[in-house]
Amino acid sequence: MNSSCLRRAALMFLLSSPLALIAQQAAETDGEWKPVESALGRSGQMQPGGVFKFSMPRKDLTVTKDGVKIAPGLALGSWAAFKQEGSHAMVMGDLVLTEDEVEPVMMSLQQHGIEQTGIHNHLIGEQPHVMYMHIEGQGEAATLAKSLAAALALTKTPGASPAAPAQAAPLGFDQAAVEKAMGYSGKVNGGILQFTVPRAEKIMEHGMEIPPAMGTATGINFQPTGGGKAAISGDFVLLAAEVNPVIRALRNHGIEVEAVHNHMLGDEPHMYFMHFWANDDAVKLATGLRSALDATNSQKAKT
Repeated sequence: MNSSCLRRAALMFLLSSPLALIAQQAAETDGEWKPVESALGRSGQMQPGGVFKFSMPRKDLTVTKDGVKIAPGLALGSWAAFKQEGSHAMVMGDLVLTEDEVEPVMMSLQQHGIEQTGIHNHLIGEQPHVMYMHIEGQGEAATLAKSLAAALALTKTPGASPAAPAQAAPLGFDQAAVEKAMGYSGKVNGGILQFTVPRAEKIMEHGMEIPPAMGTATGINFQPTGGGKAAISGDFVLLAAEVNPVIRALRNHGIEVEAVHNHMLGDEPHMYFMHFWANDDAVKLATGLRSALDATNSQKAKT
């Protein structure tokens, strides 16, 4: 075999290798979502379960609760997640809004075919008061993104900006001890230790499976507040029979329950979302949160 044939054979081998195929598939997948990114004017990220997700933190807001300045990653993170199913797509999300933004955003979304599935608080007593609008729409993905962009333009949600360089600043509490008490590994994002705990069962809506990345996983966030303490916020995703056992577990450990409500309308099984708050020793709070997780049908941590 001459050298030219050898080079072609080597190239074919490289292109057919598992790593090359994975890279090619990733590039093709990202390319499919380019029109959606263009329509929304932001960059998204591919998530497990075929979900393409956009994060839109409300960095413009200065919100405090119980003397704690709330970081966007603790409780001020707007997001939208798209999933393609056959010839149409579904978008779900949660928009963090000031009180005066709620009505114009709702009207704009309704006019463009994106519905509201929940409008409510996630916190109690924060200043200024913040509302959360859960949304759902079906149709052509780029059209949905354009409709969402029109609504976001009526808010002061910051536009796309270059990703800030990662900073390895100490959290101010023992991350390893918190993760041990939780029984799950977390990730640090913008100075916030975040945990995502999926449900063990499948959650469906309109015949489509709703993956954890579309808002069906329990989310728990720790924001350092100094001296080994942390403010915690997030939401438990619960079956009806789990609601009161989780309330008791949280309250028995000094964690406040701020709200219980739906985020979706036609989900099967129907799930309830419980928002919570506390500011105390981080490991102590992690122990209480684990007690509440034990009262749910959550996926076990991978070992």
